[in-house]
Amino acid sequence: MPPPQDRSVRNPVQTIKDSEPAPEPGLWTEAPRWALIGIFLILAFGAIAMARDFLMPLSLGILLFFVFSPICRGMVRMGVPRPIAAALITAALFAGLVAAAASLTVPVSNVMENAPRLLFELESKLDRLQGSMKGIQEAAEKIDELSNGGSDDETTIKAETQSEDSFLNSLARTTPQLFAQLAFTFVLLYFMLASGHLLYKRIVQSFSAISDKRQALEAMYEIEESLGSYLGAITLINACLGVAVGLAMWLWGMPAPLLFGVFAFAVNFVPYVGAVAGVALSTVVALVTMPGVFQPVLVGLTYFVLTSTEGQFVTPYFVSRRLRLNTVVVFVTVALWAWLWSVMGMIVAVPMLVVLRVLCSYVPGLRSFGNFLAGDDEPEPVKGAAGS
Repeated sequence: MPPPQDRSVRNPVQTIKDSEPAPEPGLWTEAPRWALIGIFLILAFGAIAMARDFLMPLSLGILLFFVFSPICRGMVRMGVPRPIAAALITAALFAGLVAAAASLTVPVSNVMENAPRLLFELESKLDRLQGSMKGIQEAAEKIDELSNGGSDDETTIKAETQSEDSFLNSLARTTPQLFAQLAFTFVLLYFMLASGHLLYKRIVQSFSAISDKRQALEAMYEIEESLGSYLGAITLINACLGVAVGLAMWLWGMPAPLLFGVFAFAVNFVPYVGAVAGVALSTVVALVTMPGVFQPVLVGLTYFVLTSTEGQFVTPYFVSRRLRLNTVVVFVTVALWAWLWSVMGMIVAVPMLVVLRVLCSYVPGLRSFGNFLAGDDEPEPVKGAAGS
């Protein structure tokens, strides 16, 4: 019987390798990992931008599902069958959208009819305000007429015709696409509400441990609560702001005060950008419809005071403290999604940020990032995560 081998004897080469100190983590050792992360982000943002026509209604439908899912469950507890409850919620939301659009038909048509006259008056008033530059502009126009051989009028007519045709063509292209996206959103919302219990059940069943199942269900319920609380409070605040803006514009004698109120309600869902757009629009319309410059400035200042009061006092008071977000992160997120998805991206940016913050609180590796998203100095409460 051969003698037992001494397993303690190791290969000298392996011993030398094991004795070498491991490289300390640093910039150069982490560079490949960060390079892969950068490549992934570039590809992800490119895919999101290219698939915007599909992802925009999909994201909106999912967000609406989380908002209305508690209402659907409440109707089911009252004895209403889930498919009927889902149909009633979807129909009510669609009817509200149609009613809002119908109420704006007359004001919008009046504005569109008077748009050429208003633009001409605005241009005339701006020309009067730029009196110091008038001489230089006239000289430049004369030089341009001489260089073009007197064909300036024909060129202007062609440019205006082409501009109008391009606007109508763009409107004709985007309108069917918009209706198709809205139809997709409502159909998706109905099916998700009608099968919401099955959707949650399948998500919970995808985890093996009981603790993981519990935490997954808690995360989905917290997303519902957070989105419902945030969007409910913001919608109520924006409605009050719209009423206040409409009354203020009516007191100032502005045209279409109802349209101003609805505009203030809609654009205030976009942080920062909506307030700036409202102040700019009210000031420009006041410049056209009011004499002088002092009154238009006061109209814009009125809008600014109302939105500032809402943003600095009303919203922080009524929105729950745990739903507040980092101001810098909100601004960058809105800008990013505006670049990716235009106006719809600005609307869904903050709700998606709320969902991301909730998910980060349940994933151990993302809790520090969730604390970065928070809008106060207190860190996120530690919650059980999957696998913990």
